[in-house]
Amino acid sequence: MPTNLVNPVASRSSVHSAIAQASQRTGMDFHYLLGQAQVESGLRADARAGTSSATGLYQFIEQSWLGVVKRHGGEHGLGWAAGAIGQTANGRYIVSDPGVRRAILNLRNDPEVASLMAAEHASDNKAALEQTLGRQAGGTDLYMAHFLGLGGARQFLSAMEANPDRSGAAMFPAAARANRSIFYTAGGQPRSLSDIYQRFAAKLDKGAMAAGSTGPQPGSPFQNLDPGVEVLLGNEAEGNDRAWVETTLANLNVVRGQQTPGAMGDPIRTAAYRPTPETARLAYLMLANLGA
Repeated sequence: MPTNLVNPVASRSSVHSAIAQASQRTGMDFHYLLGQAQVESGLRADARAGTSSATGLYQFIEQSWLGVVKRHGGEHGLGWAAGAIGQTANGRYIVSDPGVRRAILNLRNDPEVASLMAAEHASDNKAALEQTLGRQAGGTDLYMAHFLGLGGARQFLSAMEANPDRSGAAMFPAAARANRSIFYTAGGQPRSLSDIYQRFAAKLDKGAMAAGSTGPQPGSPFQNLDPGVEVLLGNEAEGNDRAWVETTLANLNVVRGQQTPGAMGDPIRTAAYRPTPETARLAYLMLANLGA
């Protein structure tokens, strides 16, 4: 069992690289994955929730993490972890060895592993939601599946389609207790399903743009972009961290279709970027911001 995979104190540049590589290797959109990480943890690989077991860059709770590692760990060099995870008759994921269980859960703090599992989790949810909804699953739909679980997202989205003004807290009381600011206004009034959904959509877009994304790729499921949101240069670059800028620029210029080995040995499925006038403009603005 590997013992040196976790890097809980990760720099912003290494987090960007991890998310970019996960996007390349799974085909999931970089803008969505970056926005999700910004919203979930502020791009902090060691983030922990105070009201649940949620941990890491993508704030996976324990059962969700064990499930996605069981399904996809073997594809990404984590066969030891996937093989150690069992499942009870009622569907609960278990690991018999306490030390191995702790090691698997600690992988949530490794930005490379967390990004890969988040991308795989989003890909699984996208396919399942589209089958249920009979339409393309957008970025906010995918985030609802991450936030509420696949079953909860199906329930939320179906109910919202039928009655968008229905109270979210009434449908999901446990989630509302753990995430009061999402389900209730500052004055204590319960938010509607539509309000919760739209607030997540705006938050994801603003998070991605603030973290350095230029927007979703054509055909991406993440299509909620607010054109009024500004890309935050300088302040978001951790005191004008040139390494962060250089990493971001490199991420934006990976050629689509490149087939090179990933960091954990398997081939990249689909590269997620193509140079465009927009990314060139971003590169100019970022370098100018650094006085280059």
